[in-house]
Amino acid sequence: MIDYFNTFGIIDVIDILLVGFVIYQLFIIIRKTNGMTIFLAIVFLYFIYQLTIVLNLRLFSRLLGSVMSVGMLALFVVFQQEIRRFLSLFGLRYMNKARKTKWVEAIFRLQKKNNGLSNKCLDELSHACCKMAETKTGSLIVLARLSALDTIIDTGDMIDAFVNRRLIENIFFKNSPLHDGALLIVAERIAAARCMLPISESHDIPPQYGMRHRAAVGVSEQTDALVLVVSEETGGISVVQGGIIKKVDGLVELRKAIEIGMKW
Repeated sequence: MIDYFNTFGIIDVIDILLVGFVIYQLFIIIRKTNGMTIFLAIVFLYFIYQLTIVLNLRLFSRLLGSVMSVGMLALFVVFQQEIRRFLSLFGLRYMNKARKTKWVEAIFRLQKKNNGLSNKCLDELSHACCKMAETKTGSLIVLARLSALDTIIDTGDMIDAFVNRRLIENIFFKNSPLHDGALLIVAERIAAARCMLPISESHDIPPQYGMRHRAAVGVSEQTDALVLVVSEETGGISVVQGGIIKKVDGLVELRKAIEIGMKW
């Protein structure tokens, strides 16, 4: 053990910091999910395993080593959604930073900065949501940003039409065959309707919110999309992004929230 600390150097410090950073990022992502207890148990076993190596407990370290080798495989199976979400958010975060550097943008040929939706699209969306709020017509609208939503679009019915308030209202009319599910908008066009969204496992969502809000939080946790929700029970309008639900009141506040949320 003394020899171990005598050879401890700057590389070991960097190694520990990198491991700590990865564990912290995983903790942030899954802390509100049902996998949190499993994650803590695996981390605890890992540190016990490292301690047995330092203390030179050979038999115990071999036993834990066998458990950890199988446990790593189980980790990828149990946390496949969380790992996918972590990699997606990690990539999006640093892609946004890379866009600020011209030479990185030139090398990887990143797209130009998106300044948000056009005024016409903003007006059509905000007026449609406010009209549906007045009639308490439940709706769920996903606005794509950087993350690809092709897998979600494939679960619904293709439309490919310009954003139009009357079309949106007709889609979410309670007797419409397309009203159940989410409406996806990509590049200012309605891509598909009746789409299935991932449901959030977060325990922090207030109980007054139903499955529409939980689905909105779910897709916003796994992607950078902006989601608009109109409650069928209260007629309230919510804007969801990054797993956070924000209630808005009135046409002006909604329009501003969409405009800010869609800029990157």
